[in-house]
Amino acid sequence: MATVQITGENFEEVVTNNDLVLVDFWAAWCGPCRSFAPTYEKVSEQYPDAVFAKVDTEAEQGLAASFNIMSIPTLMIIREQVVIFSQAGALPESALVDLVQKAAALDMAEVHRQIAEEAASANAKA
Repeated sequence: MATVQITGENFEEVVTNNDLVLVDFWAAWCGPCRSFAPTYEKVSEQYPDAVFAKVDTEAEQGLAASFNIMSIPTLMIIREQVVIFSQAGALPESALVDLVQKAAALDMAEVHRQIAEEAASANAKA
């Protein structure tokens, strides 16, 4: 699957309607972003069940700010509407493939259980 552009208008829809979404926060003026783009595109073709999205931080400053993006490129992985990974910096192809495989294999029932426990603990302290 080719990469898709995400905007503030379609972000919620893409994340809600897809189990695994990778998001590349980038900008046209960013050299490392431009060098990472072909790798991101190539890996996207290996995983048709995942959505590989791109957010232009210049055009979508509000969206980038809502995720506290401080440097680019930043790769974020969202699975079942939970951010499970976020890291700045371009990745080599092998590291990106490894991340996608680990994200797909993650036991999301356990992740959701941990989130619920943390929320309950926070509410008990409040």
